[in-house]
Amino acid sequence: MAVLERVPDVVFKTRVRDESIQPNPYRWEDKTTQDIFGGKKVVVFSLPGAFTPTCSSNHLPRYEELYDEFKALGVDEIVCISVNDAFVMFKWGREIGAKNVFLLPDGNGEFTRKMGMLVDKSNLGFGLRSWRYSMFVNDCKIEKIFVEPNFSDNCPTDPFEVSDADTMLAYLKGEQPKGVSEPRKEFVG
Repeated sequence: MAVLERVPDVVFKTRVRDESIQPNPYRWEDKTTQDIFGGKKVVVFSLPGAFTPTCSSNHLPRYEELYDEFKALGVDEIVCISVNDAFVMFKWGREIGAKNVFLLPDGNGEFTRKMGMLVDKSNLGFGLRSWRYSMFVNDCKIEKIFVEPNFSDNCPTDPFEVSDADTMLAYLKGEQPKGVSEPRKEFVG
């Protein structure tokens, strides 16, 4: 796994609300790496997929819960990336109740691949997905990255030890992490 100093340049295919369009007030909008990370302090976390157990019960909900604490430390935005399309990310965000975390679809997996984090999860019927990680990005420069252990294709487990919100918050505060919090939401499925 290569260690990158900067986030890769890609174009993300996103959907944005546009009231001029009816009856479905959403349109496609390309967002570049520069649009998302340029001139900002961004906490990013990437996960295997929307609507999956750990992602839905803890990973996204805890970042959402701690949003104000991240903002108080000077973080401009929290971004959740997944190799899912814009429609899936939108519906997942609504189901979870995400109001603050920006759900960024990496539908083709281009950003994830260029980050060196694309893994085969065919053992679960997922195909190619992101390995779980988090990073602190300052104006497109990766200042810190937390990558879950046992990085591999078809990993039989889903490690969740260091990419959690509490570990990133502790890093930004200059403290030792206390470990992953308990799940914030129940997952059924």
